[in-house]
Amino acid sequence: MEASLRAHRPAALLIFAFLSLIAVSSSAAQEIQILNAERRIDLSSQVAIVFLTLKVENTGKAAASDVILAFPPTEADHLAEVKAQAASGKKRKKTYAHLIVEPTDVPDAPNGAKGFRVALLNPLSPGETSTIEVLYMLTHSMEPFPAEISQSDPQLVYYRDSAYILSPYRIKQQTTFIKTPSTNVQSFSRVEPTNRASMELKYGPYEDLPAYSYAPVLVHFENNNPFAVVEELVREVEISHWGNLQITEHYTLAHGGAKLKGVFSRVEYQSRPSASGVSSFKNLLARLPPRVHSVYYRDEIGNISSSRLRTDSRKSELEIEPRYPLFGGWKSTFIIGYGLPLEDFLFESTDGKRYLNFTFGCPLSGTVVDKLTVKVVLPEGSKDPTAIIPFPVEEHMETKYSYLDVVGRPVLVLEKKNVVPEHNIPFQVYYSFNPIFMLAEPLMLVSTVFFLFASCVAYLHIDISIRKG
Repeated sequence: MEASLRAHRPAALLIFAFLSLIAVSSSAAQEIQILNAERRIDLSSQVAIVFLTLKVENTGKAAASDVILAFPPTEADHLAEVKAQAASGKKRKKTYAHLIVEPTDVPDAPNGAKGFRVALLNPLSPGETSTIEVLYMLTHSMEPFPAEISQSDPQLVYYRDSAYILSPYRIKQQTTFIKTPSTNVQSFSRVEPTNRASMELKYGPYEDLPAYSYAPVLVHFENNNPFAVVEELVREVEISHWGNLQITEHYTLAHGGAKLKGVFSRVEYQSRPSASGVSSFKNLLARLPPRVHSVYYRDEIGNISSSRLRTDSRKSELEIEPRYPLFGGWKSTFIIGYGLPLEDFLFESTDGKRYLNFTFGCPLSGTVVDKLTVKVVLPEGSKDPTAIIPFPVEEHMETKYSYLDVVGRPVLVLEKKNVVPEHNIPFQVYYSFNPIFMLAEPLMLVSTVFFLFASCVAYLHIDISIRKG
């Protein structure tokens, strides 16, 4: 019996240590409080941009290594980006350091709230304070109301949030500011103290609120900014070691605002541009890399001539116009293609691998992409492709066959949802390539020509033999 107890003692001690670690972690989470919180919500476009400043204090007895951010499920589903940085110093002498943010489980969160963990640069000792600045963006967070409007009506939208900042910590003092794109605010909820000045609503300051405090508010205001939504974008980036990078982009574009009620009048639209269709859009700007060439813009009917390309040594801008202006609920599908010099985007690493350095995201300015697929088509014979991207994406491999291919070209497919302009940053794809494969296509072409020549000679020889016979 005593031997059995001795045998189980290490396992018991291990379980006790694990449970103690969980208890300490939970206790550390409860022993952080927010001394001051300021949240600024910018609703000037179709994306809600939120700046959150937190001054946190460790009131416990153990050092804290992270801070938890909480979001209600309705916001978590529309989160496009969450960034955080540590701020130190005062005013102009402030310095900033990037902080890692990653999703995390919050077991005690009410109503299915989702959590994100912000890892601090240095553990926060008991009694110490730190200032954290958070930036997050929400797509599809503004709901058109009324859902249908006539051609001459302005677009009104609802925005729903909380006057209190959702947090797993007690907040000693907090204030929320909401900025609207116009002074036409139809209505807004009041959670006193609440004030309005021009295009800004102020909720607070609120004092000493417990964790997970929530007070729903609803703001109804005019927002005529174009709700240009790319429902799906497929970007194909094809690498040719013969000196060219070919880009082909397939767009499904929609207007995500209030739907058009009644019949569209082009006469009214053109004669009263300042009052008719104020929330519609008829052109978009695509920001392309410099030294672009062979640009085309077409749809299922054919080439669309209503486009203008401006280039210089630093950038290229392609202004496009769909065949008709887009109102709420309307859609347009089209293709943009262009070529780029390979030397600007393909490089060789110190270990001998080649890597593509290109921009992720959508070239169209001011758009939200519901689903983005980037297909990097590597040359035939490429091996071990690896992508380095500064945010989470889904990836898998495909194979593409083109003329003169033998085994096909490997395709690295990257997929991401809720893409905003802040995702337009460089990413890299590394791969191994044996230069001997560059001879595959020329040899295949020579073999094909030789086979055709031999076939013609054989055919003529047979034809001559038959005639002599």
